[in-house]
Amino acid sequence: MEYTALYRRFRPMNFKEIVGQDHITTTLRNQIIADRVGHAYLFTGCRGCGKTSSAKVLARAINCMNPKNGEPCNECEICKSALDGSLTDIVEMDAASNNSVDDVRAIRDEVNFLPTIAKYRVYIIDEVHMLSTGAFNALLKTLEEPPKHVKFILATTEPQKLPATILSRCQRFDFGKIPDKDIAANLEKICKECEIKYTEGAINLISELSEGAMRDALSILERCAQDGESSIDEEKIKNLVGIPKIEYIAGIVEKIVEQDAEGALAVTKQVIDEGKDIGNLLWEMIKYIRDILLFIVTKEVSNIYSENDIEKIKKLADKANKERLLKIIYSLSELENEIKWSSQKNIVFQVGILKLCSTQGMPLEERITKLENAIANGVISAPKAENKSAVSTTRAQNVNKSPTNTANSAKTVTKRSEDFWLNVIESLKEQRMPMLYSNLANARGVLLDDMTVGIEFPNGLTSFGKGVIEKPENMAKLKELVSMECKKDMRIKLLDKKEEQPEVNPAEELNLGIDINMIDG
Repeated sequence: MEYTALYRRFRPMNFKEIVGQDHITTTLRNQIIADRVGHAYLFTGCRGCGKTSSAKVLARAINCMNPKNGEPCNECEICKSALDGSLTDIVEMDAASNNSVDDVRAIRDEVNFLPTIAKYRVYIIDEVHMLSTGAFNALLKTLEEPPKHVKFILATTEPQKLPATILSRCQRFDFGKIPDKDIAANLEKICKECEIKYTEGAINLISELSEGAMRDALSILERCAQDGESSIDEEKIKNLVGIPKIEYIAGIVEKIVEQDAEGALAVTKQVIDEGKDIGNLLWEMIKYIRDILLFIVTKEVSNIYSENDIEKIKKLADKANKERLLKIIYSLSELENEIKWSSQKNIVFQVGILKLCSTQGMPLEERITKLENAIANGVISAPKAENKSAVSTTRAQNVNKSPTNTANSAKTVTKRSEDFWLNVIESLKEQRMPMLYSNLANARGVLLDDMTVGIEFPNGLTSFGKGVIEKPENMAKLKELVSMECKKDMRIKLLDKKEEQPEVNPAEELNLGIDINMIDG
């Protein structure tokens, strides 16, 4: 018997079998029961989330001779013909390869003919965003006022590419990513039916890797089950997909946090020698650091990690602050983009890791503390002080250079006694807004005047952090909380204080062995 791929073999036959889209399937069933089916639908969402499957079920349900509670019976003549592809009244068209004006004109001519045996002639147009501008224009009038016996179901992963004139003529349903727990439950059901041996950790890992797409999850499961011998476990999945071991990922992240360049390069060399894909490694590192951040904020860890992995995450959470981890994620994302266009991926990757291990990636306060500890421990020594006149001259020059900054600093100190900012931060944490909370946790709120609150960032404000904070919904929430604390409507102003701080001596790169010129006051 001819082999059928798992995602085709287990394609949903009715609305109840469509996983994770209850908000859509319930509405469609109710429309069918009430005989209020629209003339044009638009199904949008990520790949593998059930758009085409829902379209097929809907096409059968509205034509079924014996519908049951809005579901197709899949046993009547029309349902069987639709399932085996012999029913000419249900037309499936791939707009990726049939996107010309002539293709749409053919549909426009066909709609005038009555269905052969079904009640409705249904056109399912997949990847509809691929149609040309001329094709969209040719479809407009027919889509707006089709004959009573014609229904259109459009499906796309990129609705933003569709003209507004098309969007306004359709009932739109947005399919969300399928939750990991729903994917895991469906995979377990399929494994039992196919007698595939598996571990719980393997099912959870496949659910995580699928990123909300059931088709991707079934494809991974199918590849892992090809040998039909041993049980599917995490190790087999990682080897098949090309994911480095969790020990390698945790090891590189730990060395970056500890700024151990030699150790980080040693671990990356092991990964490269095993032939793992650099892109996969970077993506797994970003996800791993994200999980550390989530643990810091929520104290929760994904169920794909073992007890030993969770202990490692807890230790790394104690070693690094949120700001440092956010900067590492941002740097790794930039490195990922650089590698895409490079012909020397390994070299670019290793140089990027070296940069992350340097003290330049640390916040200023952390770098100064590291420098002070090194001096205290005798790792480096400060030269003898110069004469007092040189000290006096240097101090006088510093005072003359920035009188404005000194005044502002004094003003800030007097305002910092206000404790409203602590209440604002605590409210963000209680309301589960981790991204906004993590970007503001190290900031300080200062009353600039009676109507304005300044948010100071002593270590500087990154473009990533600024983008998160200045999102309209985040800024509105922040203004609301600050106004509640101050008992009146307040404005918000972001202050990047890093620009006002002096640069640390270049010799802060401790591993370069450069003497530090210091003046002992």
